[in-house]
Amino acid sequence: MSEQCNQSCGSCGEDCAERKEEKASLVEKPHELSSIKKVIAVVSGKGGVGKSLVTSLLAVAMNRRGYRSAVLDADITGPSIPKSFGIDAKAEGSEFGIYPLASKTGIEIMSINLLLENDTDPVIWRGPMIGNTVKQFWTDVIWRDIDFMFIDMPPGTGDVPLTVFQSLKVDGIIIVTSPQELVSMIVSKAVKMATMMNIPIIGIVENMAYFRCPDCDKEYKIFGDSNIEKIAGKYKLDILAKMPLDPSVAVACDKGLIEYYVGEWLEELADKLEKTEISERSQESGGIDKMKIAVASEKDMVTEHFGHCVNFNVFDVENDVIVKSESVANPGHKPGFLPNFLNDLGVNVVISGGMGSGAIEIFNEKNIEVIVGASGNARAAAEAYLKGELKSTGSVCHEHSHADACGGH
Repeated sequence: MSEQCNQSCGSCGEDCAERKEEKASLVEKPHELSSIKKVIAVVSGKGGVGKSLVTSLLAVAMNRRGYRSAVLDADITGPSIPKSFGIDAKAEGSEFGIYPLASKTGIEIMSINLLLENDTDPVIWRGPMIGNTVKQFWTDVIWRDIDFMFIDMPPGTGDVPLTVFQSLKVDGIIIVTSPQELVSMIVSKAVKMATMMNIPIIGIVENMAYFRCPDCDKEYKIFGDSNIEKIAGKYKLDILAKMPLDPSVAVACDKGLIEYYVGEWLEELADKLEKTEISERSQESGGIDKMKIAVASEKDMVTEHFGHCVNFNVFDVENDVIVKSESVANPGHKPGFLPNFLNDLGVNVVISGGMGSGAIEIFNEKNIEVIVGASGNARAAAEAYLKGELKSTGSVCHEHSHADACGGH
């Protein structure tokens, strides 16, 4: 402590050595058994704009791409994440720590509602207690092998956002907004807080941007014209998505089926998160991003059914460029064999016309991305994937009556 220090931190300048040490000491380490690669906070300046929805859909999107995703529900007084995922069980613990609950598709979730005796019990706590609870979700919960953790933040810029930004290692934030004019001021507050806390802003998602009539297919701007371009331009932020008002989303959340909702509004944002992860992984491995793509084929053409392919065209890729290709004969059709065979070859992505659900499950377990619904030339399909032009249609083979018909188990 310096001789001039009067122990009143409120009067200290930012260059005070003690204050710098105090800031550094605020960062909490996650549980010693946890492994968390990327932490993204989803924020909003006001409530009711769809922050929890965006959080849920992002966790689902990354999970579908083969990444292990998790949701830390930091909205202690208004938790909605368990309801969206249809989770009503209670979290359990041991002498080692607290265990998050897994959703139907394996997304790990921790929320205050998983600890309360009744979901409808109100949390009537003061700010410090709420903040400490959020910290415990980070320090006491065992998050295993998480690639992307999404934090559903409470609205505003109060105690909990401050606690999260100071105590958790947040890699970036996504701001969720709506078209109303007053949102400009609210977004500005969120941007300024992130800047003050030195947290990178990934961009803005506008929810309830329009309503598309199911009868005439015409778009209606229920909340007026959007101001998002003006706001994004002012702060030099990326517009990540414009999401519509869609009644079917509300139905999916109410029924706890958000994991099975199909919507492509956040795919570009998911692409951005994935590319960032791949780029960072590339830097850690010496700057060269390597991967292998296997295309189930009949000679040089994508086959309609994965398990019945004649050969696999395997492409070695460096920094999104194919540097080597070879044709590998289909070694034979046995239950569960082909996914393990390709995994042993070091394949990261499999492309096919269609695939059995059993095979997809095995590939997902091995963190191998599956692209189905492809057709045409095998190399062209691989190049389209590298350019981001080939997306999975979710096609699953239903032609055969037995589970292992397309290489499953």
